[in-house]
Parts: sequence; structure tokens; C-alpha cells
Amino acid sequence: MSVPALQSQALEPLVEKLQGGQRAMQRWNLSTETAFLEDILTHIFKNYWNQIVFGPIIEGAAYELTCPCEPTIRMFDGYLTVSFGGPHFHLCIGENKGPPLDRTPEDLKLRRKPSLAQIFRRLDKDGAPISWGFEMKNGAGEPMISIFFASPFIAAGDKIDKSPVWSRLAMWRDISQRYLGRAPEAFDATGKGYGGDHG
Repeated sequence: MSVPALQSQALEPLVEKLQGGQRAMQRWNLSTETAFLEDILTHIFKNYWNQIVFGPIIEGAAYELTCPCEPTIRMFDGYLTVSFGGPHFHLCIGENKGPPLDRTPEDLKLRRKPSLAQIFRRLDKDGAPISWGFEMKNGAGEPMISIFFASPFIAAGDKIDKSPVWSRLAMWRDISQRYLGRAPEAFDATGKGYGGDHG
């Protein structure tokens, strides 16, 4: 599979202020080309399936799911299927043509395909990194998936650690190097954690 080259403009993040203006999110835009999205999503789910939390995050609902086992991943008709030997999900990352006698209308093709893919780093109220991840939106700007990377502050089972485990930054550092061309930064290990909550 030929994957698009790194985007040089992705080295510096976009910064978005969050509710109340005390916290911020740093975002790096990624390619929405099918080959690129297949590569990054496959890399995350094949290599880090036992470290991530994922699901759609929408107003009024947050799905925080974990993988029960290493998934199998395949592409068919524009959809990436991530399967756990029964439970599975589909993400449209390419052109969904539909069956030969019932082709997908052009407006639906555009709505289903991603219009935005980003890697993010969330900062706490003191401006230090507190969470890292990936998210994708469809052509209508609706959330498709959010993936939260391994966190130095949260252990398996969603338990908040009393002391950071900095080795868990390995996932973020791999992905930011591979897809953004960013070398590991000491800045990522400056946070103090959640202090009793996830926010």
C-alpha cells in the first residue's frame, strides 16, 4: 500500500480553546486520503489495541470502548472493518459505491467519507499535556470516531494513577513521529495528571 508522504504543514498544531477558556486542545490536520487513513487506523488498532479507548464522542454521549482482543482489519467498498471475532465496527474512509444494482447516491458518498482527520493533544488548565489521540469527522462534520492513546495518568480499567507512568507516552511518540514527523518532546512529560477526575 502506498501511503501519502508526511505533510510539512502538520508540524505546528492548531490551538483551540476549550470550555471556559482555561484549557486548550492542540490539533494537527492529517490527510483524508483513503490509503493514509487505512494506514494510520490499521497501525493504531494492530499495534496498540490493548492500550486505546475509542468510540464516537457526540453532544450528550461519550462511548469509551476497549478492544477485547487483537482485531482483524479489512477494507471493502470504502469501509474499513475492525473485527474482534464477532463484535466489529465499520468506518467509511473511501468511496462507498454500493451494490451494482443500487449504487450509493453522490450526496451520501460525500457525507459518509471523512472530511477531517486530526491528531490531538489536550492541555490542562496549566497548559501541560493531559491526553493524546486521534479523531475523524464525516463529510457533514459529524463525529465518526475518537481514539484516546495510552495515557501516563490512566491505568487499565480507567483507574487514575497516583504517579505518572511516562513509558506510556511511547504510543504518542511513535504516532507523532510516524505521521507528523515530530521528534519526542520533553513537554509531554510536564503534566501532573487529573487530580481525581478526567477533566
